[in-house]
Amino acid sequence: MLPLMIFYCALCMVLVFVVIAATSLYLERKRLFTLADGASLVGAEAFSLDDLTVTEHGTELSLDSAKVAEAATEYLQSIPTAEFDDFSIDQAASIDGKSATVSLSANWKPPVVTLILPEGIRLQVTATSRSVFSR
Repeated sequence: MLPLMIFYCALCMVLVFVVIAATSLYLERKRLFTLADGASLVGAEAFSLDDLTVTEHGTELSLDSAKVAEAATEYLQSIPTAEFDDFSIDQAASIDGKSATVSLSANWKPPVVTLILPEGIRLQVTATSRSVFSR
């Protein structure tokens, strides 16, 4: 009876560690995605009124990748990102000229070191936002 009880206690501890790690991973990815979403929104609005073109079908906008990158970088520098381990901006640009795409990455380490994930993994998220003047 004692070996069976020891086995089940060990199994419960492993299960608790896995649930803690999965929850931590989910929350860390959500936090990183929230930053990417905010940076892409700021990048999508990084234009001046001179960049708008009025046509007979409405207004058209052409976003500049340099302005998007500058706005996204400035936004991310104003937010404390020191909580993330090895945080980096992988991409901040306007690919199609109408929307801003921001890709961020950071390392995640499990709160309790386990044999399965002793060093953690690299998280990468991408968010895309479109300006209100774009269709």
